[in-house]
Amino acid sequence: MAAGAAADRRVIGLIALVHGLSHFFHLILAPLFPWLKVEFGLSYTELGLLVTVFFVVSGICQSIAGFLVDRFGGVPVLMTSLAMFAIGALLLGTATSYWQLAAGMAICGLGNAPFHPIDFSIMNARIRPARLGRAYAVHGISGNLGWAAAPLFLVGITSATGDWRMAHLGAAALAGAALVLVIWQRAALADRAGAPAATPAVSADPANNRATAPELPTESPYAFLKLPAVWLSFLFFAVYAFALGGIQSFAPAAAGALHALDPVTIGYCLTAYMVFAALGMLPGGFVAGSPDGAERLIAIGFGGAALAALSMLLIDWPAWMVPGVFAVMGFSAGFANPSRDLLVKRAAPPGATGRVYGVVYSGLDVGMAIGPALFGWMMDLGRPSLVWISIVVLQFVMIGCAFLTGSASRVDRTGTVAQSA
Repeated sequence: MAAGAAADRRVIGLIALVHGLSHFFHLILAPLFPWLKVEFGLSYTELGLLVTVFFVVSGICQSIAGFLVDRFGGVPVLMTSLAMFAIGALLLGTATSYWQLAAGMAICGLGNAPFHPIDFSIMNARIRPARLGRAYAVHGISGNLGWAAAPLFLVGITSATGDWRMAHLGAAALAGAALVLVIWQRAALADRAGAPAATPAVSADPANNRATAPELPTESPYAFLKLPAVWLSFLFFAVYAFALGGIQSFAPAAAGALHALDPVTIGYCLTAYMVFAALGMLPGGFVAGSPDGAERLIAIGFGGAALAALSMLLIDWPAWMVPGVFAVMGFSAGFANPSRDLLVKRAAPPGATGRVYGVVYSGLDVGMAIGPALFGWMMDLGRPSLVWISIVVLQFVMIGCAFLTGSASRVDRTGTVAQSA
């Protein structure tokens, strides 16, 4: 058992590291906008479109990546993704035109596309069921830490060297180092049948395994697309990312307009949200032991986030307390995240994990690609309250999607059991 625990910890640590790096690359350009704007003479719209390129490419390719993960395994696809990050960062660091910047972001988006199918395919195959909730929590925390590390790393190098290109070359070196580590540890991460020293993530009770997901008909690799739970999960993640895009981009500014915050306090709001979202994942991971209870924990988490957001509209908070409201909202959302991932696990049929996670998590890219633009439009209208009304509504829509997904998963399981009988 001790050996099994050590193997679980190794896999969790390695996956957390590469997942954090993928989130780091979400922000590979944005922290350097002030330097890029001057050097290339770009508008903010042109800079924003570079980010859109990243998430459009990632979203389109993520579903395809799921098939590759199921076909070839997570490790070779992970190696390719890390190589794409290194190449994309090198291109960004040597770019002399806007279109080279766009090409670099497209390559980075291509590298980002497979990460959720890779991560969950490996974790579901290698980690014991009792630790999956905690593994998902660490996975989520690592993503938040990757977001937090990117501005510090990129702006820090740029400030120290006076050259933004050095920051991107440093990012390429990070991706290269991660690639070397994965090659070294590839046996520990192997998720294919017959992999050496694999620890199968199944219960000792076969009945428990049958209860976690519907069985997939074997006649077609696309049969999982007929499962309603898959598309409801996709909708859940699209709504989640839509809300997150608004929170990350314009919620602090909207709070500043509503509560007369100074720029420094506005800056603290998003930091509070991200830090406490990471903290919320810890208890969320420990209580998220069974996929069958996922939607109830999601309701608790996002319900708390909705109430915190609603208070921003109904209570005249003193300026110094507004970051605390963001902290409560972040902690509540973070608490729900491990159960969010377990919800998808329940919808994924055996043998189609990569494909299902690829389709479902492409919803994140869809939401992140369109959400900030629409929330920005609300701010341009001079309606900061509309930003917060939308965030509240989106939290409750997520709760509804979670319960619909859970119900659809139960129907899928019932249907396959009836067919097999």
